[in-house]
Amino acid sequence: MKRIFIAINLPEKIKTELENLEKELDSLFPEEANRGVVRWVKKENLHLTLLFIGSVEDEKIPKIRQIVKNIAEAQKPFSLKFKKVCYGPPKQIPPRLIWIELEKKPELLNSAEKLKKEMAKSGILRKVEKREFSPHITLGRIRTWQWRRIEPEERPEIEKEISLDFEVKSIEIMESKLKRTGAEYTILESIALG
Repeated sequence: MKRIFIAINLPEKIKTELENLEKELDSLFPEEANRGVVRWVKKENLHLTLLFIGSVEDEKIPKIRQIVKNIAEAQKPFSLKFKKVCYGPPKQIPPRLIWIELEKKPELLNSAEKLKKEMAKSGILRKVEKREFSPHITLGRIRTWQWRRIEPEERPEIEKEISLDFEVKSIEIMESKLKRTGAEYTILESIALG
């Protein structure tokens, strides 16, 4: 069994920019609460999840590969713009994440929707997400008990526009291994867009 998700990986230059942004955001939290309020995503793990599949038997991997290949080859490369960094999901109190919202490009939304539909139709996706796909990149996960220890007026305002963009040229089939130090991601296959 493997824990599988489908993602768009980010160019190294973008990952470096986001790592710097994480450090900047981390410094906004009060000194006494700073250690451990947010568990920041490691630079090498920054990505955009298109679809989380979950635990899958090894023999189903070729079918996943074929579905991703069909969808990727039918999609021309496209550019993605980052809109803003903020707490997420919207209206969630206390917030669970600090993330970057991305522009809702039709190419991105269509690819995510087709992946969900085809994986469900083939029986690979056991639980179909009802929520609408919300394109974002998670920068950090907030530890609720630590968050609650910060006085409300000392909680940093995190909402600012950012202007970064990159060309999406491939979709990756990823494996996630849960370890005590956090999740470790491996690219099983990178499939070029048409």
